[in-house]
Amino acid sequence: GELAQTSFSSQGDKEPVYRDCVKQCVRTNCTGARLRGFQSAQPQYMALTGWTCRDDCRYQCMWTTVGLYQAEGYRVPQFHGKWPFARFLCFEEPASALASLLNGLACLLMLLRYRSTVPRQSPMYHTINAFSLVSLNAWFWSTVFHTRDTYLTEKMDYFCATAVILYSIYLCCVRTLGLRRPGVSSMVGVLLILAFTSHVSYLTFISFDYGYNMAANASIGMVNLLWWLCWCWQNRRTLPYWWKCGLVVLLLHGLALLELLDFPPLLWVLDAHAVWHLSTIPVHFLFYSFLIDDSLYLLNTEKMGVKVE
Repeated sequence: GELAQTSFSSQGDKEPVYRDCVKQCVRTNCTGARLRGFQSAQPQYMALTGWTCRDDCRYQCMWTTVGLYQAEGYRVPQFHGKWPFARFLCFEEPASALASLLNGLACLLMLLRYRSTVPRQSPMYHTINAFSLVSLNAWFWSTVFHTRDTYLTEKMDYFCATAVILYSIYLCCVRTLGLRRPGVSSMVGVLLILAFTSHVSYLTFISFDYGYNMAANASIGMVNLLWWLCWCWQNRRTLPYWWKCGLVVLLLHGLALLELLDFPPLLWVLDAHAVWHLSTIPVHFLFYSFLIDDSLYLLNTEKMGVKVE
């Protein structure tokens, strides 16, 4: 992950103390017999997740630097764009990794419940199934990224998260327009795929710009938010379960603001990002409860020959 580390520098890794410590540690421990000693003593799971001798030096020196900062009464610094986290086994950010895994499990459980409750003939069945797979993929990569931050895992985490927001817009489009005008949702689908492709290409080949990525996700997030809320408002008199959808959308966007509370991790484990990931776990249950109600409603209205609004 050389690239990931150099792309981003912070207060802590600019410190001469930290830099000298890493140089010294690498020189002493990461060549010849010392390196072979490190490798033979290293647990298998660490080797498999790609922890190198240099990574270990960085980890040790980070804590040395944090200790000096605290002894002098300064604020805890960040290193390579992140807070210092206590590593657990091979997990770089144990709380965020666990929270991502739990989000994925919640998604999987509710997808299985959806499949067992809703007949395949329901008009939205396949679109919702596909949405679930896109979400599961994103939570998988989020778990991997928080376990081990490398150039590749960071990209996958970011890109797969963007794919979920775009697919949510597509899901909304199919629900609001596509059931009566399938051509419209196909066109929107093509546009969203083009948007995703150009977004990923820009970040991969031109510049991996964190600010741009954040702005792009916030913008498509707003489209998603407003479109779903409009639909909820229009159907508030006819669909008794409309509030579930409205609440989910508001919760997801409201909880994302937790990201802005940037504080050094409590007990070196729990930071704002982990708290945000933990807070979204219950939302999946409410969202799938809405999808189940809505899919059964669509199936019944179709059976009765009513055109769906």
